[in-house]
Amino acid sequence: KQKTAYEVRLSLVGSEMCIRDSCMTAATATRATFRDYLELTKPRLSLLSVLTAVVGYFAARPPSDPLKFTVLLIGTSLAAGGVAALNQWMETDTDARMKRTEDRPLPSGKVPTGSAFVLGWLMCAAALFLLFAKVDRMAALFTLLTIISYLGWYTPAKRWSIWSTEIGAIAGAFPPLIGWSAGEGSVTALGWILFGILFFWQIPHFMAVAWTYRRDYAAVNFPMLPVRDETGARVAIWSLINTIALIIVSVLPVIMGLASKAYGVAAAGCGAWFLGRAIVFLRHDGRDLAARKLFFTSIIYLPLVLGALVADRLLIP
Repeated sequence: KQKTAYEVRLSLVGSEMCIRDSCMTAATATRATFRDYLELTKPRLSLLSVLTAVVGYFAARPPSDPLKFTVLLIGTSLAAGGVAALNQWMETDTDARMKRTEDRPLPSGKVPTGSAFVLGWLMCAAALFLLFAKVDRMAALFTLLTIISYLGWYTPAKRWSIWSTEIGAIAGAFPPLIGWSAGEGSVTALGWILFGILFFWQIPHFMAVAWTYRRDYAAVNFPMLPVRDETGARVAIWSLINTIALIIVSVLPVIMGLASKAYGVAAAGCGAWFLGRAIVFLRHDGRDLAARKLFFTSIIYLPLVLGALVADRLLIP
């Protein structure tokens, strides 16, 4: 069947548009800068993973070994950045539909998806090699567990499970064990306490974030608790429960004789402040503001408590 002149012209216009779009995509890819690739690794979130690994390392009170510590820093940085890049590669479609993430390097077209995939896996592979060969095999194992649990469990779970935040908290609690293994060669009670502190801290922290951006998450049908709980009552109660658990776990080092009373006072004081914010979050009126305050309190709480623990372990006999 012969095409009409109109159909021919329409076909030509369509072809021109495809060629133009391809050129625009290629041009966009060539404009990718170092800053775009750095943003792909989520440097602020990755820094948290690296710092908590460092906390685990020094809390183990290892003998001085500058080379091992340097390689630990490089390895954990590569792993955290690689996981972040692969996470964004897996979530390009949902990131493009949320206002808070639509300008990230992949949905905005600043970085090609193929480049993110290759870069992410290269960074993860390099991290595992360095940690296994130059630091400690158990540290490399916990790094591998972090990669698997974050990319293979947490990231897919965000699309189908109401427990995705808790699953993500498991993955996010592994870095102190990486550092502890690097410092001691095994994981003892205090290492697992650090794991517990990171796990329970993440729940109120991310509940506050998810409540603040619940409309974004609802837009992509993420079935997390702040999306399903329209009133926020269950979100606030769950945050409070985990804050209480966090305070209990944070004072265990004193109860078990692994830290001094000075650390206990610091942990209890910071915990009381955190608990107060979690209680205010229970109120229906002003819950949005309370969520933001709870989030900022969590950001300050963690370095204070972990810093106090490290200082106590290093400075007090």
